[in-house]
Amino acid sequence: MAEIKVKITDTELKSLEYVAYSVQGWCDNAIKNRARKAKKEIISKLLTHCNANGIQLETGEDKQVEQAFSLKIVDKCKTVADKNAKAMNDGG
Repeated sequence: MAEIKVKITDTELKSLEYVAYSVQGWCDNAIKNRARKAKKEIISKLLTHCNANGIQLETGEDKQVEQAFSLKIVDKCKTVADKNAKAMNDGG
């Protein structure tokens, strides 16, 4: 399991303590919720691709995300910044 560390200033910590019962809990929830949304998007793309190409879908979300990467439906080497730069170059 991956561990992510974030450094914030004392002022940022105090500010978060003002709005969150638990700063760590708030951070955990924010990260897990964003990952959940990304996973849902990845699995949706995989389902569409597999249905269009007669490919059997793996069982379970972990395996489905792995399958999406192995089929290159999503590419972990392309960052959001890379995708935005390409869109700008393509006139988007």
